[in-house]
Parts: sequence; C-alpha cells; structure tokens
Amino acid sequence: MVFSSIVFVFCFLPVFLLCYQAVRGVRAKNAVLLVFSVIFYAWGAPRFVLAMLAAQTANFYLVRQMDRSTDALRRRWCTVSVALELGLLAYCKYANFFIDNLNQSLAAMGFTPVPWAEVVLPIGISFFTFQAISYTVDVYRRHHAPLARLADYLMYMVMFPQLIAGPIVRYGTVAADIGQRTSSPERWLMGLHRFAMGLAKKVLLANVLGEYVDATFASEVDAVPASGLWLAVLAYTFQIYFDFSGYSDMAIGLGHMVGFRLPENFDMPYLSQSVSEFWRRWHITLGAWMRDYLYIPLGGSRHGAGRTYANLWAVFLLSGLWHGASWTFVLWGAWHGLFISLDRLFLGRLLAHVGRIPRIAFTFVVVALGWLLFRAPSVDMATSYLQRMFSLDGSLPVLDLRLLCTLAAAVLLAFGGMSRPGQHLQRWLYAEERSIWGHIVMIALTGLGLLLCSGYITASGFNPFIYFRF
Repeated sequence: MVFSSIVFVFCFLPVFLLCYQAVRGVRAKNAVLLVFSVIFYAWGAPRFVLAMLAAQTANFYLVRQMDRSTDALRRRWCTVSVALELGLLAYCKYANFFIDNLNQSLAAMGFTPVPWAEVVLPIGISFFTFQAISYTVDVYRRHHAPLARLADYLMYMVMFPQLIAGPIVRYGTVAADIGQRTSSPERWLMGLHRFAMGLAKKVLLANVLGEYVDATFASEVDAVPASGLWLAVLAYTFQIYFDFSGYSDMAIGLGHMVGFRLPENFDMPYLSQSVSEFWRRWHITLGAWMRDYLYIPLGGSRHGAGRTYANLWAVFLLSGLWHGASWTFVLWGAWHGLFISLDRLFLGRLLAHVGRIPRIAFTFVVVALGWLLFRAPSVDMATSYLQRMFSLDGSLPVLDLRLLCTLAAAVLLAFGGMSRPGQHLQRWLYAEERSIWGHIVMIALTGLGLLLCSGYITASGFNPFIYFRF
C-alpha cells in the first residue's frame, strides 16, 4: 500500500484518523498508531511482518541490557545490536547480489553454480534498519535514555508515515513526542495541506513523467533517438525528485496530523551550485545519518587529506549500496564520490569564478547523468544509453502536449526558488502559521489537489513509487 493509492487515501487513512482521534491519552494513541502501522506493513509484506517485529523486539531488549551494563560491557552489547540490524539488512538485501556474482564467476571458470532460492526484499528495510541503529547508538552515547515500553519502541520503529521511504527519523528527533505530544486544529490542517501537496507532486508530476520514462527505457536503445534519451533522463531527473520529495511531504504531513514533527528531507536540491551542496539538500536525513554514524566515526576530515578522501569514497560507495544491490548503484555512488572529491581538490575553486547560473547548470547535468546510472537496469545498458545519447543522431522524439506541460511545470517548481517571487511562494506554501484567509485559500487548493489526484489515480493504472523497493 502506498500513500498515493485510493485504498490508502479513502479507506485506510480515514479509518485510522477516526480511531486515533477517538481515544484519549498518549499511551492509547501510541497503541492505535502501532496497530495500524503493523496492518499497513502487513498489507505490503505479510510474510515478513512477524520476522521484522521479532527482530525489533530482540533489539529493544538488547539496548535495554546495554544501558544497564557497566562501561566494559556496553560496547559489546552495542556491537551485538548493530550487528543484528546490519546482518538482517545484509542477508535480505545483498544475499542475492552476492550469490549472483559468485555464480557468474563460477560459471566463467567452468564450475557448477551454487543452488539458491532468491530472498524477497522486505519493504522499507533500509529505512527502519538505520532508525534502529540510530536508537542503539544514541542510547550507547547516552544522548537519550532508552524507551521503557516495548510497545513505544515498536511504534517508533514501524510508524507508518515514514516506514516505507523515510525520512529517516532518528530517535532523538521524536524521543520527547513518543511520551508526550499535543495536537491542534491548526497543526492538523497544516498536516493535511502538506499531505495534499506531496500527493500532487507524486501523482500529477512524477507519475506523468514516469510514463514517458518507462516507455523510453523499455524500448530498444537503437529505436530511441539520442534526443529522446536525453529527454527521458531529464524527465527521470524530475520524476525521482517529485516522487521522493512528494512522498516525504506526505509523510511529514501525516506526522503533523498525529503530533510528530518529522524532519525535512529536501531543500530544493536542483538549485545546488556543487555536488557537495546537492547532498546537503537531497535526502537530507540520509546524508546526515551517513555523516554522523559513518563519516565522522571513520575519522571524517581529522586525519589528513588522504584519509578524508578515503572516508568520502567509503561513505558514497556504501550510500550507493544502501540504495540497492547492483553495480549500477555502486557506480552511482562512485560518480557522486568522484565529484565531491573534485570539489575539494580544485573544482570548487574553478567554479567560483563563474556565475551562479552556470554553477547550477553544471551541477544539474552531473546529477542528471548520475540518475542515468541509477535508472539503468545494468551497467551494460547504462553504457549503451550513454553511447546513444552522445551519438550524432539528429532525429527528434514524438512528444505529446501533456508531457511537455508537465515537464514545464516541473522545471518551474524545481527552479522557481532562483527568483524572489518563487522564494516567497515556497515560504507561503510551507508556512506553519497562516491568517484566516490564508487557511481558506489553502483549504481550497488542498480540496482541488485531492480532487485532481483522485481523478488521475482512478483513471490511470500507472502509480509506481521509485523508493518503494529500497
């Protein structure tokens, strides 16, 4: 079940909100949120829900034992907890990748492949694994006390607004809200507005662009003109942004409705003037997690230039692997690691001598070419796409008006922040306080957006979600 489905918008969410508002007290509301979160997860992964709950129950008691132990044992319990989470992630996400590569090597050497039944990837495992690790490490570092009740811990881990695709919610971000939180009609309305904006991004922009992208990449490479592939890469660049940021908006909006302030995950990333800046604006919670729990513990930039670059490459290669068990994701991580290293070496100083718009344009092209690696089904296909894109073929693709209008709207929304009116509009749309008239206008826009999105979802059977598989 995804947020942009009729089942979620008109069945699951209304029933949940009615039950949530019907009970009193934080403990009862946490129980309702936990029950509906388990139902939500079981809807998409019924075979894994019990295993996931069992693993997180074990982690709850491991962390509690760690907190009660002396300093000499705390590190061991922390290691066991992190190993449990990473071991589960590694088996579910990378076992198939490892066996496939092993069998290819064995076949090349004339040996019999290893028999293997493919592991089904549980939805959302990358996100709740990182949340569990943040809980363990924050308690280990004594930043926060562990939760006293198993039900509260499970609710934090499987809370459905952010379970499937984030944002990655560190324990410290919501620790206070788990035990005590308040809501208000204004906060609830703000959440509804944010949810509707995210739904519109996902359905009215990302889905329309995705139809063209999927049709193009499903065609034979030689059958698509070079300009058509460039257009598909451009469309995918905006599709993945509005798909993922729209889902994050919906998650943040749902969080407001139940009294949680979930962290922001995007800050107009295509306005970035370097790849380094892009990673401070794109998937902010992942970048911050990698910095605080991987880059800094590895030594960060404290041990000389060589160690700094090694740490940067380690972080981005692992970031690529986190997104998926495929060499295309590894190359995507290496691509970003390369340009972040070049930023530090000389590229940042070189680009400082050109204007803001050329810097934004250069960064956008680098990021867009990286998305080709992210989208390609294999390294060989990515190579074929690149060869075709840089060929001298001058033919033009067949375009329709809906695609061109959607692409124009995507460009305006992604780059509107370059202008002062665009910045004012951005602040107004995401404002937490409004006048009466402001609320009336937003209620009208929200109603119109929900109506349009509902019509599109009902009429179209095309409703993918890119990050659902991560």
